[in-house]
Amino acid sequence: MIKKIKNLVRTLYQLNGNIEEIKNSLYINNDIKNPKLNFGQIQAFLNNQKDTIKSLQEVEFRVFSQWGDDGIIQYLVNKLDIPNKTFIEFGVENYKESNTRFLLINNNWSGLVIDGTKSNIDYIKHDVISWGFDIHATYSFITKDNINQLLKDFLDKGYNSKIGILSIDIDGNDYWIWDEINVVNPIIVIIEYNAIFGYDKAWTIPYKKDFYRLNVHKSYQYWGASLKALHHLGSKKGYSFIGCNSNGNNAYFVRNDKLGNLKSLTCKEGFMESKFREYADKNGERYGGWKRLDLIKGMPIFNIETNQMEEI
Repeated sequence: MIKKIKNLVRTLYQLNGNIEEIKNSLYINNDIKNPKLNFGQIQAFLNNQKDTIKSLQEVEFRVFSQWGDDGIIQYLVNKLDIPNKTFIEFGVENYKESNTRFLLINNNWSGLVIDGTKSNIDYIKHDVISWGFDIHATYSFITKDNINQLLKDFLDKGYNSKIGILSIDIDGNDYWIWDEINVVNPIIVIIEYNAIFGYDKAWTIPYKKDFYRLNVHKSYQYWGASLKALHHLGSKKGYSFIGCNSNGNNAYFVRNDKLGNLKSLTCKEGFMESKFREYADKNGERYGGWKRLDLIKGMPIFNIETNQMEEI
């Protein structure tokens, strides 16, 4: 350990103050050798002994995912027939915390990750995973106009369009982007939903090409789509809704021809309320539960069922 520290100090000294190079030299957290991989492998093995589960929450665990999605994904890829071990995930930031990183390292899948911040993609390209695994990182702000070309560029490298997993988390136009995608046919779709919209409203924000939630409303609560809107879209695309993670932000869909023993759920059956409290007023009081919806009262919202604009 002392030798490693000395080498790092020597490297930093030789860089002579170049901040970007110093940042790159600090990408030394080698997740390939991270002990928490072993704990994830053990938990995945134990979960895999379950022939059936009552809910996705039963198999949750976290290695690199923000919440318990690593466990859910491991259970699904072990139980479902997935010929092409390929994933696509976008909205990954620097990919240190993501839905597919454990899948990449533990299961040796191939994949594409996309993010709209160049420094995040630069980070990924300097990360140990970029040489240790078959991972492609693309810098782009995703829109309806460019998403299919971005995916096609990846497929043109020799990948089958019938991918295993598509994971969408862009805090905004998620519904519209999934609706637009037509060049890949994933078996599993993981997509973020806005739980404050509830399970009985088929709502999504109206499409705006440059939507960025931190600039739209000070509460940061105005973004994305309701579970019912995504359920409606999933059904149209040939997918069954099988549940959400326990933190109430990611919904899981499986292509109907690959559903197997998994149960298709209604929105009410699978909905999970979120308890996030991002917004704090000037006194530091944080807003949780359904009070968060009050913060964005009057904002425009699109109803998928009526095909009309409404107000929250």
